[in-house]
Amino acid sequence: MFIQVFQAKLRDPALWARQTGKWRREVRPQTTGFLGYTTGVTADGQMVTVVRFESPEAAKVDNDRPEQGAWFEETQAAFDGDVTFHDCTEVDVFGDGGTNDAGFVQVMQGRAKDQEQMRAAEREIEPRLRELRPEVTGGTIAWHGDGGFTQTVYFTSQEAARKGEAAMAETDLPQRLMAMVDGDLAFFDLTSPAFE
Repeated sequence: MFIQVFQAKLRDPALWARQTGKWRREVRPQTTGFLGYTTGVTADGQMVTVVRFESPEAAKVDNDRPEQGAWFEETQAAFDGDVTFHDCTEVDVFGDGGTNDAGFVQVMQGRAKDQEQMRAAEREIEPRLRELRPEVTGGTIAWHGDGGFTQTVYFTSQEAARKGEAAMAETDLPQRLMAMVDGDLAFFDLTSPAFE
């Protein structure tokens, strides 16, 4: 799997919503190797979109299509400033992966102190996390190629996620996980996520 993350501050949420609908109607039917996307806007207007493809080659074919380029040119007016892209050839999947029936999605971005060590630790503690956090349906960790990562976690609901966080806070897992991160994590809560 290949993941492309793009994000920006929104200037015009209504335009972004219209352009998302236009992409589904006019661009999506022509895509190849597209597995799905998750998109949402935080309470402070940050848009985050995580797009899953079969391979980097499939993503390049779609990104190079004139229709995709024209759509993006029109869509840029919705953004306040630059759009940040992360092309991620290394992707870890847990649970059901990127599911389209989540009621709440949380995106976390940070940098690993040691990427391979963090990946190994995540695999080791996944069974315990699944036991502690039944409201987590799945997720992905997309590696940026420089130790940075975007982790997308899918929950049954925001209420269930908050209860799960409280339960997990009583264990050593939050400290173990944070010990592997270099610096702070950025959190993006997508309370009304959209999927394709």
